[in-house]
Amino acid sequence: MRSQTSSSGALAARRAAAGLLVTASLAVMAAPATAQSLADFEKKTTVHRLENGWTFLIVERPVAPVFSFATRADVGGAQEVAGITGLAHMFEHMAFKGTDKVGTKDYAAEKASLEAIDRAYEAFDRERRKKGADPARVKDLEDAWKDAQEEAARHVVRNEFGDIVDRQGGVGLNAFTTSDATVYFYSLPSNKLELWAYLESERFLHPVLREFYKERDVVKEERRMRTESQPVGRLIEQFLAAAFVAHPYGQPVVGHMSDLDSFSARDAQAFYRTHYVPSSMVTAVVGDVKASEVIPMVERYFGRIPGGDPPPPLRTMEPAQNGERVVKLADPSQPVYAEGYHKPAATGPDNEAYDALATILGGGRTSRLYRGLVRDARIAAAVQAFSGFPGDKYPNLFMVLGIAAKGHTNDAVKEAMRAEIERIRSEEVGDAELAAVKARAKADLIRSLASNQRLALNLADYQTLHGDWRELFLSVNRIDRVTKADILKVAKATLADTNRTVGIIETTGSATPKPSASTSAKPALAAAGG
Repeated sequence: MRSQTSSSGALAARRAAAGLLVTASLAVMAAPATAQSLADFEKKTTVHRLENGWTFLIVERPVAPVFSFATRADVGGAQEVAGITGLAHMFEHMAFKGTDKVGTKDYAAEKASLEAIDRAYEAFDRERRKKGADPARVKDLEDAWKDAQEEAARHVVRNEFGDIVDRQGGVGLNAFTTSDATVYFYSLPSNKLELWAYLESERFLHPVLREFYKERDVVKEERRMRTESQPVGRLIEQFLAAAFVAHPYGQPVVGHMSDLDSFSARDAQAFYRTHYVPSSMVTAVVGDVKASEVIPMVERYFGRIPGGDPPPPLRTMEPAQNGERVVKLADPSQPVYAEGYHKPAATGPDNEAYDALATILGGGRTSRLYRGLVRDARIAAAVQAFSGFPGDKYPNLFMVLGIAAKGHTNDAVKEAMRAEIERIRSEEVGDAELAAVKARAKADLIRSLASNQRLALNLADYQTLHGDWRELFLSVNRIDRVTKADILKVAKATLADTNRTVGIIETTGSATPKPSASTSAKPALAAAGG
């Protein structure tokens, strides 16, 4: 399976929450960093919006004869309701299954078989849910459903979509789903631009949900591996459910197992029709391309996709928290201690102050938490602070997390962490600390421009979230204007006892720490992301 689920982001300081920026990196470096200004990018960037509402960003970078793209669908786990959690991620998997022309030996026959599967599954699902259902009847209907799947499998050319991309020189074919979005990406030689336009438009114009229930089993196994078999995965799922009692950020992106056992291909089709409308799609194309050539191609191929009404806005907002919440998990794992504090969405006026706060408090080896807990006191093996978990489109969490060092406890980590939190919310940070934050933000921007693929991911992200790709650059300017008073203000407003959710893994028995956890909190959260 080529697709994966994780969280994405643009600037590392903002999206370290999940540590999930997926970069299918292509070894194509940008022009020298000194030339990477907003004015330079405006000269070589074209924004083109199709009549149906699909937005394209085209960046001309003729460094090597290749290009990368990222398509960001403005739909993720937050758009799901009870009963269909995990469906955004499930459709991501389905988008690799092909179309009515790719992935099939005889689509007319396959279509009839897929319709038979739908009917058989509905009959089986309806019967098994009946009160006092007859087990023998349920078994017969289940067998009939499985037989229908076997019949449909005869018409499938497995992995044909990916094989075409591979044969034509494509690399990095992948996707990911977060609480906020679903993103598809890969890179191709420049002379395959029209092939890309055809393939990508076809899989959103004529998606075929073949092998749906087989793939549903793959997603269930993914949940077992990333969540149910991982102590931190189990903790974070329960932690988010406690932190968000109303907002869908409290739902796991990978979905609840009961939903994965239940939702149908027809549910996925309905979800697709509602959320995969062109007005919710942004594609960034970066590399050895010319806007004058890309625009006619996207008009020809993507312009075929009918427009539609925008999806309904999310109704449920998280109410204000008025007391500390605590989640404890007993496990033979190393001790883990986490705190989350509710904060505004990334589009709020103080977002850059939160970024600066996270960097100073727990962003890397020069941060206060690292120096105090890891380097000096040696009570923690890893610590981190980050803003924007599990997403940042809606109000989210400012997080701090620590993994106790061998021979030390969560109580020791908590005590030291709380001391640093109290210090940063009671007195202004130093001039040198703030200067370092601003320098780091500029360095992060330069790194984000290092490859076509990463730039495409970032541009699609910013265009979707802010409505303007230029925010990738302007956010650094806003960080440069952040003052010590701004940081103190957001720290006081956010890092309050009544606004806090605590997550704890209490070690029982013999702990068996995983190697990644001893060096960084990011991989653990990445695995927990769904």
